Amino acid sequence: MAGFRIGRGRDNRTSQQQQPQQAPPPYRGGGGHAAPPYAQQQPPPQWPQAGGGGHQQPRGAQGGPYGEPEYFGDPYQQHPAAPDPYAANNPGHTQAFSIDEDPYGNGATYRAGAANAAPSGPRLHWKQLLSGIVLRPGPTFWQMRDYPVWGPALIVTFLYGLLALFGFDKAREETINATISTAIPYVLTTAVAFVIGGLILGAVTHTLARQLGGDGAWQPTVGLSMLIMSITDAPRLVFALFLGGENSLVQGLGWATWLAAGALFTSMVSKSHDLPWPKALGASAIQLIALLSIIKLGTI
Repeated sequence: MAGFRIGRGRDNRTSQQQQPQQAPPPYRGGGGHAAPPYAQQQPPPQWPQAGGGGHQQPRGAQGGPYGEPEYFGDPYQQHPAAPDPYAANNPGHTQAFSIDEDPYGNGATYRAGAANAAPSGPRLHWKQLLSGIVLRPGPTFWQMRDYPVWGPALIVTFLYGLLALFGFDKAREETINATISTAIPYVLTTAVAFVIGGLILGAVTHTLARQLGGDGAWQPTVGLSMLIMSITDAPRLVFALFLGGENSLVQGLGWATWLAAGALFTSMVSKSHDLPWPKALGASAIQLIALLSIIKLGTI
């Protein structure tokens, strides 16, 4: 029995030697709890102030920054403060921001043709519009650059086309010698042709102004260009009805009124499209050349 116990004890010691050594339990602080893993460690709690009445825990019982006792670490190391949960750009508290294109105003700069731009003034009556083109063209174009003027433009151009036929010597003789049934359709066709021609030339002027950087609306530009074409040629047409289109006085008035038309076209395009006068004159060049060759020089 004694040998059996001795042998059993020897075998027991042999089995204990063959078992692997187990790692010691993790260090437990003064509170008796194991230190958490490194990824889950939190900054150490703040020590209570002196005189607060609380019991201070010994320094050796507090966990260090890497799970070991504090005396293994730097006792004077400053731990970063906890982030503010209400700070901007944290989850749930993203800071809102906006980009203001105009830091000096709320879109107060006028841009002609813009949908949200305020009109430059009240709409003028047709009498004030026609007189304003002759007497005060700049303020009139500035005030009417947001309003279409189809009514006055179409009526004035149509009436101008009815009389423009008699300003050419050959066409006037043919119309006077023809019968009424033939002359009336001829005169009406000429008036309609002048209206269509005015619309096309005004559209060309508007398109060129846009290509040169203008931003005006097409309806005021076309309507005002038709009015300028008809009103500026009225003095020449009045004298041409009685003196003929080949008269020297009529020719001189034609050149003078053509220059006046160029000035009015430049002012109108400049006000309507917010362009400097050289670009405004360039946009009106094709219409001015057409009026000079067709109406002023009487080549039709």
